[in-house]
Order: sequence, then structure tokens, then C-alpha cells
Amino acid sequence: MAENGKNCDQRRVAMSKEQHNGSFPDPSSVHEKKRRDREERQNIVLWRQPLTTLQYFSLETLVVLKEWTSKLWHRQSIVLTSLLLLAVLIATYYVEGAHQQYVQRIEKQFLLYAYWIGLGILSSVGLGTGLHTFLLYLGPHIASVTLAAYECNSVNFPEPPYPDQIICPDEEGTEGTVSLWSIISKVRIEACMWGIGTAIGELPPYFMARAARLSGTEPDDEEYQEFEEMLEHAEGAQDFASRAKLAVQNLVQKVGFFGILACASIPNPLFDLAGITCGHFLVPFWTFFGATLIGKAIIKMHIQKIFVIITFSKHIVEQMVAFIGAVPGIGPSLQKPFQEYLEAQRQKLHHRSEVGSPQGENWLSWMFEKLVVVMVCYFILSIINSMAQSYAKRVQQRLNSEEKTK
Repeated sequence: MAENGKNCDQRRVAMSKEQHNGSFPDPSSVHEKKRRDREERQNIVLWRQPLTTLQYFSLETLVVLKEWTSKLWHRQSIVLTSLLLLAVLIATYYVEGAHQQYVQRIEKQFLLYAYWIGLGILSSVGLGTGLHTFLLYLGPHIASVTLAAYECNSVNFPEPPYPDQIICPDEEGTEGTVSLWSIISKVRIEACMWGIGTAIGELPPYFMARAARLSGTEPDDEEYQEFEEMLEHAEGAQDFASRAKLAVQNLVQKVGFFGILACASIPNPLFDLAGITCGHFLVPFWTFFGATLIGKAIIKMHIQKIFVIITFSKHIVEQMVAFIGAVPGIGPSLQKPFQEYLEAQRQKLHHRSEVGSPQGENWLSWMFEKLVVVMVCYFILSIINSMAQSYAKRVQQRLNSEEKTK
């Protein structure tokens, strides 16, 4: 890895010599041009230029579909094999027989795994911005299982995927039989699948940086360009953000597997930089993905699970509600909807929700539903903006290449 870094430094020195001899344009003018192009692209968003953004988004969608169609056409054997396998699976699914009980079981587990893995990928894939699926889906799921476990004094309600609501089993558990480990075991499948999805979502920056390093071409990615600039100006970095990025880069580069594992095992918004670093310095795929998978799907997920379970344990929740009620002036009015919501959840767990739902439940549920809708809409808007800006970059690169040929 150090040898790769030395080669990269030698390449930069050679490029700087060629620039000094006049083989390349002035670096300051090139950087200024890139900066202006970047600012111009950043203004292409729906709330500033809606028509241009939608037009560029549509054109970028067509370009991506054309590229994927071309790739599939050049891999006809793989496509035909996949279609034949799909036809066999469809026939197995619809043909009646004794095998249907196994098909239904496999379908149930496959949909469960695909759901949580998909949410994990959406959380980290980086299509402009990640959808915070832990806060919107996995965290609330762990919290609901925790509340149910303490209310039912048992975790023997149905295995995932759960029905529309969790129902306490008919046999009553005894007080104190629910432990932290039993709740962790109950939500382990969903949490681990989500963690696997987040690890898969970290692969695009790695592959992009690796392909760019092997081919020697400049990738169409601003994060990689910022990474290159950070390496060039590493010694002069003064602000906290630059030093934090540089610390992550040095940790991953020098420590290797265990450095990647350390970065992946804690909530780390700079982990995309670890993927770019590993790709740039040609870290082996299984070293990067193995460390990322262990860190995110095992270590980090258990830390997050334990935090949510402790936060929503019965005595902590009761203390939080009591603390809200102790707020001078507005405390009792704020406390009432939370108490009604918790009471409604207890009634649901004991299958007594048909007696009527309190107003507090409607208010809190309405707020959470609107929050989910806003987050999903923002995620979709970010994808549209990102793809429109990607097409704008294609246009700028084409114009720049035409100017050079004149």
C-alpha cells in the first residue's frame, strides 16, 4: 500500500514538471474553471431551476438506460442464463405440489431479508443523500419490539415478518423474565440484514476509485476529486473537517483491515472517504468488504441495538414521561398525549384496540407519518437533483473537450 502511495506521489511530481514546462494549462485557471462549473451545477435543483432540472433528469435517465442496455447486450450469455433461472423459479412458484410449503417458507424469508437489506442499501448508497432508514424504520421497529417485550413479559410473539401489529401471546409471562439479550436476539435478523445492506451500499465509492486508479483516467465524481485535492494539500490542512478526513485516510491506509474495521464499527459520516481511500490505494476487495461487513453488520449494529433497547426499556420510558410532566407550565399538556399513546400501544398488544383509539395516538402517529413522508420526498428530490447535475457535468465536459480541439 505504501508502494502504491509512492507511485502516486511520483506521478504527481511528473505531472507538475510537465505543467511547468508548458505541456499543460495553468493549474490555477483549471481549478478556477472547475470551481465555476461546480457552482453552476449546484444551482441546478428543483427549487431554483425546475424545468431545467427535470429536463436534465430525464436526459440523464435515458443515458443511463442506454448504457445499461449496451452492457446487457454485451453480456448476452449472463442475461439468457438469468432469464432461464427466473423462468424455472416462476414455474416452481406457480405449479401445485408438495413443494409449495417449502416455497412459501423460502418466499417469506427472502422477502424479509430483501426488505431490510434494501433499506440498508438506501441508507448508505449515496444517491445525493442517504435515506435515514435506521431512524425511520429499523429504530422504531426495535423500539416497538422492546416495548412489547416489557409489556408482555415475553418475546414469544410471532417471528418476523410480523403481522400488522404485535400481539402478546396467550400465556402470560412473569415479571422480570425479559432480558436485554432476549430482545437483542429477537431483532437480530432485521438488524444484521440492515447492516449487510449498509455494507453493500459502501461498495460504489470503492469500485469507482479503484477503476480510476487502474485506468489512470479522471473519474466523473466530485468526492474523488476532493480526495485527490486533499492528498495534494495534506500538509497545509488546517480546518477540522480536512484534518478529520485526513485522519480517516491515514488510519485506513496505514492500519489496513483493522483500520477499516474501526471506521466501520462506529457511526462515521466520513466512511465514504474510507471506501475511496481503499479503492485508490488498491486495497484487496475482500479486505475492504470483509472489514466493512463485520464492522457494520455485527459490531456497529449491536451498539445501535443496545442503545435503542436501553432507551425504550420500560423504566426509562416511564422516567422520560415523568420528566416531560415536570416541565414547568407546559409539562402536563405535553405529557398527556405521550401517556395516551403508550396506553393505546398496551391495548393493541393485548388485542383490545377496538375499544377506541385515544386522540394522543392519532396526533403522534400523524406526526411520525408526516415525518416519514417528508424524508422520503426529500430523498427522491435529492436523486432527481443529483442525476440532473450529473447530466449537466456531461454537457460541461463535452463543451470543454470541444474547446480544446479548436
